[in-house]
Amino acid sequence: MIAEIGHFALILALTVALVQATLPMIGAARDDGAWMALARPAAGVQWGCVVIAFAALTHAYVTSDFSVLNVANNSHSAKPLLYKISGVWGNHEGSLLLWVLILATFGGAVALFGGNLPPTLRARVLSVQALIAIGFLLFTLTTSNPFERLVPAPMDGADLNPLLQDPGLAFHPPFLYLGYVGFSIAFAFAMAALIEGRVDVAWARWVRPWTLAAWSFLTLGIALGSWWAYYELGWGGWWFWDPVENASFMPWLAGTALLHSSIVCEKRGALRAWTILLAIIAFSFSLLGTFLVRSGVLTSVHAFATDPARGVFILAFLVIVVGGSLALFAIRAPQLKGGGLFAPISREGGLVINNLLLTTAAATVLLGTLYPLFVDALGGDKVSVGPPYFNAVFVPLMTPLIILGGIAPLLAWKRADLAGVLGRLRLVGVATAIAVVWALWSHAGGPVLAGLGIGLATWLAASAAREWAHRVRLFAVPPGESLRRAFGLPRAAYGMTIAHLGVACVIAGITASSAWRVESLQVMRPGESVAVAGYDFTLLGVDNSDGPNYAVERGHVTVARAGAPVAELWPEKRFYPVQQRPTTEAAIHTTWFADLYFVVGDSDGRGGWSTRIYYNPLVPWIWLGAVVMALGGAVSLSDRRHRVGAPTRSRARAAPALAPEAGT
Repeated sequence: MIAEIGHFALILALTVALVQATLPMIGAARDDGAWMALARPAAGVQWGCVVIAFAALTHAYVTSDFSVLNVANNSHSAKPLLYKISGVWGNHEGSLLLWVLILATFGGAVALFGGNLPPTLRARVLSVQALIAIGFLLFTLTTSNPFERLVPAPMDGADLNPLLQDPGLAFHPPFLYLGYVGFSIAFAFAMAALIEGRVDVAWARWVRPWTLAAWSFLTLGIALGSWWAYYELGWGGWWFWDPVENASFMPWLAGTALLHSSIVCEKRGALRAWTILLAIIAFSFSLLGTFLVRSGVLTSVHAFATDPARGVFILAFLVIVVGGSLALFAIRAPQLKGGGLFAPISREGGLVINNLLLTTAAATVLLGTLYPLFVDALGGDKVSVGPPYFNAVFVPLMTPLIILGGIAPLLAWKRADLAGVLGRLRLVGVATAIAVVWALWSHAGGPVLAGLGIGLATWLAASAAREWAHRVRLFAVPPGESLRRAFGLPRAAYGMTIAHLGVACVIAGITASSAWRVESLQVMRPGESVAVAGYDFTLLGVDNSDGPNYAVERGHVTVARAGAPVAELWPEKRFYPVQQRPTTEAAIHTTWFADLYFVVGDSDGRGGWSTRIYYNPLVPWIWLGAVVMALGGAVSLSDRRHRVGAPTRSRARAAPALAPEAGT
């Protein structure tokens, strides 16, 4: 009965979404306040219906209701509770329901916190959001019903894919979807602005917090996926340019460009049409990622579905959304005013170059991801585009971007003195040179480009600190005055500084772990030791035991350095009997400056075990940096100027200024 309630709630959500998509939009065109006002309660009702549906599916998983086909195919009574819950979205149908839930949540948030938006804009934004919801609700109900019954019900389920029975994969999809779906709000604002024919400073201020939230969530989602691949797959790496990894990286690049472009739009009223286009592109990349993961055109450990019929539906939806939005942009963009003028050497000019580099990087990733599919579709030989291509084209694009990231925040708006800015960065240049020399000297004989990577990380971190010092006039005024200025800085300024420090941390981690990693593969017998990067790894033995729903072979390894004990490691190889699949659980000891990584493999039948040992310097900084980046986004989002729900008195003052443009 509960499953039927969930199914009915989805049908009701679709009905409400149809009302929300049409009547408020018509009301905005006719300036009918009553019809426009329907958007807010409709968004709330739609959210409530989807919550009921999601709760019904969660109940079916927690109680192991195997009369629901989705539960029978993806759960098991012996599975731990965490993975019963995460199993709700660990499959195609459930993950789509999670997508719809997050979409409805964002729409409800706009309705709840968007009281300071002009009624016509709010109505159109919520109507566009409902149109997107209609597409996904139709997809769910017609091709991917999560509440389909199974008669007769089996005694037990088929269990969840063992690779997904992991804390990293339990939280990775929700954060990733919060990023994907979050860009739908920026898209909805873009479409509403094109329909109204108005993009002003206020519009940029309204759209930016939603973009910040989506970008921060997507950053965490990508980091969680990378972390899972690092320790779960047992290969010692953290990124492989897998097509599904690329599918999440492309909207992140476009979203980063959108964030910077919206700053120019807000501060100077420039780049209006470009900002609109970036909002369209960011969400289009999110939809493209959905198509790639669920269409069956790609085979990946990250992919959920291989049903071509579902892929055709998503492809049609993708064509309608992307094609329709780009057509509307082509018609309406020429009518948008260009905004303020600026010199090439200015903060605006730096952000324009930033956008060009980021969008070019996204285009190169898109080309490398889709090219093999195009060749295969045209009947050509199967080709593979892997890390060599991406590394060859991506690094040259990121190098000037990072250099610019240290310079642009110090440039003045409209017109800047480049020589003066470079003069203030003298100490930053000295620190960068020292870091490059240290990297090349301490790892003599290693890759020369590693010095460049460490230098770029130092440049960005030191320039971020220098920009903050410039803002508070550190050492130029008495300490008390600097402290007063520091407390008076906008949170958005601190958010930018923190995010740039996070990027620097990621660059250092990527560089060191790629260039200076030490790897050792061998067969070890109990009592044998292997020396790697100055550490002695000793395999004491491998024992058999049982987990909640798997059998496990667990190794016991001690690590010592110069005779002093450092750590004990317990690598595992698990076997899930229901799915008949093994998984690898790497044992990792981190010092925050390096990871000691041990994997135990198969027995050789003669008392030995295949083992892999990695020394990964600075690799923890990759995920630490991602968390710092997301923290920077959260700090910036907390800035009062970026809060969508502004005080009533502020709305009252702003209303007369917006009134003349309401009918344009």
